[in-house]
Amino acid sequence: MLSPAFIDWQQQRLNEHKNADLWRHHVSLQSPQSTKVRCENQTLVNFSSNDYLGLANHPLVLEAATLGLKKFGLGSGASHLICGHSEAHETLQQTIADWLGAEKVILFSSGYMANFALLTTLLEQHDLIVQDKLNHASLIDAGLSSKASMKRFIHNDPQSLAQQLKTQARFKMVVCDGVFSMDGDIAPLPNYLHQLEANSFIAIDDAHGLGVLGKKGQGTLSHFQLNFNQVPLLMGTFGKAIGTSGAFIATNKVLGEVFEQFARTHIYTTAIPPAIAEATRSSIEIIKSDDARRTRLKNNIQYCQQLAKELELPILLSETAIQPVILGESKLCVSIAKKLREHGFWVGAIRPPTVPKNTARLRLALSSEHSE
Repeated sequence: MLSPAFIDWQQQRLNEHKNADLWRHHVSLQSPQSTKVRCENQTLVNFSSNDYLGLANHPLVLEAATLGLKKFGLGSGASHLICGHSEAHETLQQTIADWLGAEKVILFSSGYMANFALLTTLLEQHDLIVQDKLNHASLIDAGLSSKASMKRFIHNDPQSLAQQLKTQARFKMVVCDGVFSMDGDIAPLPNYLHQLEANSFIAIDDAHGLGVLGKKGQGTLSHFQLNFNQVPLLMGTFGKAIGTSGAFIATNKVLGEVFEQFARTHIYTTAIPPAIAEATRSSIEIIKSDDARRTRLKNNIQYCQQLAKELELPILLSETAIQPVILGESKLCVSIAKKLREHGFWVGAIRPPTVPKNTARLRLALSSEHSE
């Protein structure tokens, strides 16, 4: 039985959270994901979605999912290493490997689980993880759960990274987002490579770069013309530009087999539905062949920045679909987001702890399908 004191303590935590203007709640869509959505009986222009290329409701992606349902049914039934790994999963893995130029790809049911595997599977005691201070929460949590020690370096600062790499350790993994989800800026990967020692290597979370940056949407590595010999580990998600659900790690054959044999979040969870794998493969084929979507997105980014400059908005200019308007105070941020909602615009109000204190912001997430 729960004690009254325990419930009182939890209620106190909730009250403090609400009083600090940090309260969050679920909002239910009544329509497919798009640049215009129906929500709580109101049509809103959507600037909150990570569906950067408008593929979450693309007819060919939906058709692939439907055909996948007819062929494979709905649930995968088990984990990948029991009987849940279907022909659809195998084909998707090979599609991603061919697209990105990796030797091996391992699937996961979410980006959080993939990042957990990335930081808890490869390293042990006497090893070191060095992370960017603004890395995604899943990377920070995974680092804290790893047997390795963890240090953090100043955001996008190669010299700070170099300082942290001076720590004695057997092997050292440098981990950062390719594109940072709240600032929209890109990690300076070539500069990081210059800081590496013989026993260190880089892994990136390219959730927000994949599909958007680089040749054929290959992401941050392609953006900098890097390969898997230079950056041997890449985590990518399907829930952003690809428009479906799930995640993967792309790497070389040896490390891929290590994840397959030892990554607990791959071994001990049900595989994504085969129909989702089929839809994801279809979406990737569109991304590879349809440069027009990336061109439209790039034009929208430039147009957004032009308007922000004219209106003197405190926007962080980035090369990516994420354009944050920094307001500082959480209360002000929530208030403006609410006012925008009343006028038919859905813009995310991002507050601590998602972002550092005093950097609350409106996160404008752009899509190739937004009109001027």
